[in-house]
Amino acid sequence: MKQQSLSKWLRIILAGTGICGLIIYFYILPDWGKSLADHYPEFSGAYWPWLIFLWLTAVPCYIVLFLGWKIAGNIGKDRSFSAENADLLKWISWLAGGDTLFFFVGIMVLWFLNMNHPGIVLLAMVVVFAGIAVTVAAASLSHLVSRAADLQEQSDLTI
Repeated sequence: MKQQSLSKWLRIILAGTGICGLIIYFYILPDWGKSLADHYPEFSGAYWPWLIFLWLTAVPCYIVLFLGWKIAGNIGKDRSFSAENADLLKWISWLAGGDTLFFFVGIMVLWFLNMNHPGIVLLAMVVVFAGIAVTVAAASLSHLVSRAADLQEQSDLTI
């Protein structure tokens, strides 16, 4: 697959992910929340705190999509292994780690405020571990891309 084609496909996937996220965050989650509040009136007071909390978790995700868009652009310009991409991946790692920590703390705070169910806390741990995996993967890729960029720069100077 050529660099331009790969870049195009990556951008299509990123745009699709962003659109799916908008549908989930601004249509599906509010609809489910209203349905739960209607069926379980004792949790109706938790609707807005939960919705705002979930919307806040979306902000770093969309920043990551923007950074991924920039990486895809660099791939299209045949600069896959560059210091800029390594820095962008490092930022993605930090954002994923921060969002995972924020999500964990938020879930626990909502649980201690009696706005959460223990089953949801257990299910949220799956999301936390997935966030940790993304954080580690992005940090590892950042390191590898940085090393590859150094090697490529040395190779260019040798020739």
